[in-house]
Amino acid sequence: MKYLHTMVRVTDVDKSIAFYNLLGLREVRRIENEKGRFTLIFLAAPGDEDAQVELTFNWDPEVYGEGRNFGHLAYRVDDIYALCDKLQKGGVTINRPPRDGHMAFIRSPDNISVELIQAGDPLPPQEPWASMPNTGKW
Repeated sequence: MKYLHTMVRVTDVDKSIAFYNLLGLREVRRIENEKGRFTLIFLAAPGDEDAQVELTFNWDPEVYGEGRNFGHLAYRVDDIYALCDKLQKGGVTINRPPRDGHMAFIRSPDNISVELIQAGDPLPPQEPWASMPNTGKW
């Protein structure tokens, strides 16, 4: 398992980038998603590009209460199906199953959302995950 990033939602991209730049972080990549109407900006400290902060800017205005502005922890995993199976057998709800063989979401006992991302290419769709619906919020 490898730590990837922590996501926070932002309402003003320019102010947020200025803040994180003052902190010493620099932009390492950006994704504009017109269909989803959001922008993702990944920042990291120079020399530590593996530990990133993901700024998520949703184009449609939304007021975020405390807890809603923080998004999730993200980890790259070697076998998303095996890990989800282990977690489920351990009593963890798979809130967003890895239907696509690429991504899943779970929650900690304190409701912290955790994103699991398959290392490399997505795995071929596989049951029971391919047809499993979402459960709760993720």
